[in-house]
Amino acid sequence: MQKFIFRSLVALLAAAVLWLAWVVAVPVTLPSTPYSVAVAPSRTLSQVARSLEAEGVIRNRWVMIALSRISGADRKVKPGLYEFSAPVAMWEVLRRLAEGSPDQGSLTVIEGWTFAQFRQAVAREPDFTHDTARLSDAELLAALGAPETSAEGLFFPSTYFFVPGSSELELYRRAYRTMQQHLSRAWEGRAVDLPYANPYELLIAASLIEKETSREEDRPMVSAVFANRLKIGMRLQTDPSVIYGMGVRFDGNIRKGDLKRDTPYNTYTRGGLPPTPIALPGRAALEAAARPAETRALYFVARGDGSTHFSESLGEHNAAVRQFILKKGQ
Repeated sequence: MQKFIFRSLVALLAAAVLWLAWVVAVPVTLPSTPYSVAVAPSRTLSQVARSLEAEGVIRNRWVMIALSRISGADRKVKPGLYEFSAPVAMWEVLRRLAEGSPDQGSLTVIEGWTFAQFRQAVAREPDFTHDTARLSDAELLAALGAPETSAEGLFFPSTYFFVPGSSELELYRRAYRTMQQHLSRAWEGRAVDLPYANPYELLIAASLIEKETSREEDRPMVSAVFANRLKIGMRLQTDPSVIYGMGVRFDGNIRKGDLKRDTPYNTYTRGGLPPTPIALPGRAALEAAARPAETRALYFVARGDGSTHFSESLGEHNAAVRQFILKKGQ
């Protein structure tokens, strides 16, 4: 009996070893040639393994995850685009990822960044040919053939892949063209009664929405408040625009004096939209600007939990301010 149990265990162990060898070392036919694996900065190796398993590139994601943690590969993966041109075994995929030498690098531009933040991120990327470092924003726009006079808001936030050694200018050109495409689609699908004369004004409004809230369900409502105010000639009174106009003077706090100090971006002292966007808006903000919610709301205030309270009347708004800001409500 003991011999039978021992032989059974040996057989099971041998089967497990053979299965593991098959999973790890036997190449898998790729679903397409070449096959590309995109690893964004926010993407974990576990997420990569899940998508590779779903597409049939590896046989078992749990084995890959376990091996990556044992070997430390999960801490070495560098963002970028990895290409495979022939049938590949799991260990080869894992080795490529752990070596941190992608066929293409990547740069993620965050929604709500200013153009200055975008330029700083590009300048920090060692794999670019830094051919725009000495150009002013105006000179950069001229090099792109862009007709605008301000670069703010004109570049679409996304993850961009690039071949090491490629031109910064080419990346800016791609981001600019991508924004033009998204903006054109948003403008074409806009509501009929928007108070915006052209796509650029829509872009300005989208940048305000982007900075006011990151909550998806609140964006159309914030958009509606701005549109409703513009229609009746009411000032927008949006703090992010004031902060943008303060520039380096902003120390993390906005005070009553800041709201009274006039700048082209002070929407408390000036009517209408600010002269340019104040940030790089994403697709959701563009779509919200183009199609606001159907509401008569004219006011909003942050609840303090990430959500926003909207009001149609000043009295209701003041009560909301007391409740959520001054903490004098119920």
